[in-house]
Amino acid sequence: MSKIIRMQTKNRTGILLMNLGSPDSTAVPDVRRYLDEFLMDKRVIDYPAFFRNLLVRGIIIPFRAPRSAAAYRTIWTKEGSPLIVLTKQLRDAVQAQTEMPVAIAMRYGLPTPKMGFDELLTQNPDLQQVVMVPLYPHYAMSSYETAAEHAMDTYRSGNYPFKVQMVPPFYSDAGYIQALVSRIRPYLNQSYDHILFSYHGIPERHVRKSDPSKTHCLNHDDCCSMDNPTVHAVCYAHQTRVTTMLTAASLGLKQGTYSQSFQSRIGKKWLTPYTDVRLQEMPKAGIKNLVILCPSFVSDCLETLEEIAEAGKKTFLEAGGETFTLIPCLNTHPLWVNALLNLVETNISKPHTITQ
Repeated sequence: MSKIIRMQTKNRTGILLMNLGSPDSTAVPDVRRYLDEFLMDKRVIDYPAFFRNLLVRGIIIPFRAPRSAAAYRTIWTKEGSPLIVLTKQLRDAVQAQTEMPVAIAMRYGLPTPKMGFDELLTQNPDLQQVVMVPLYPHYAMSSYETAAEHAMDTYRSGNYPFKVQMVPPFYSDAGYIQALVSRIRPYLNQSYDHILFSYHGIPERHVRKSDPSKTHCLNHDDCCSMDNPTVHAVCYAHQTRVTTMLTAASLGLKQGTYSQSFQSRIGKKWLTPYTDVRLQEMPKAGIKNLVILCPSFVSDCLETLEEIAEAGKKTFLEAGGETFTLIPCLNTHPLWVNALLNLVETNISKPHTITQ
């Protein structure tokens, strides 16, 4: 009987994959609009609205929009933004493996969560449940949290007839780790000195703000290793460390042959060590042949294709490095597609379904 009920639930379930988003084009006005939506998000720049407005619209965007537009032009494809194109390809790859309708949405830009929910309902008017997957392996208020909350705000205001089940961060999920291992392993056949796991950086204040105890995170020398499940469930620093440790262990990497760092900082007192600084230091420490990957991104994007593959490589080589190899993101890797479907299956009809 339970199997029959579960099959009925699956037949009336849709899947919504939610990624970060991208400008509509590389034109400065489009990039400016995208940056405005992104940086005015109170979970990204968590200052009071008045000061956030002054900072973002008065200082950051006027200077950053032209530079960001130029950076996007170096990675743009004939089909458009790599992140959007790859997310559509991921949707198609997942759809090919399931009868449940699959749609995508972006936190910033198009398609919006409303467009995703409406598409799923159009495909299946009898929809009873949507399993939503924020495509962020690790919890942070500026990534997973803002995506989930934005989607739920859209859902609550839309008076939809279905329920929504949110897949939690999957930083330690066996399928996700297996997919990472499979993606990395072919690159270990080449000669290299070190493997660097480069994660997106966040301000230290975001880590402290997410800490429900307000006393644990960054208040101890090794807080990420101290047992505290409640805190670690929402701690980005801890979760990135777990991903690195599990992946390294599965690959059999020896201590000293790998490390992790944090990229994309735009201020002081962000999580350390900084990727750009490490790329300058490594050649002087004898690391001449580097393999690098970005596990916090499941789809290649500006932060991997331009910040690391172009700017990061230049920094490393000019500092004395000899070879620099970026491992692509999971993108549409078959094991990643399987992992996503398993995450959806695991979360169908769980008791913590979010409803209106």
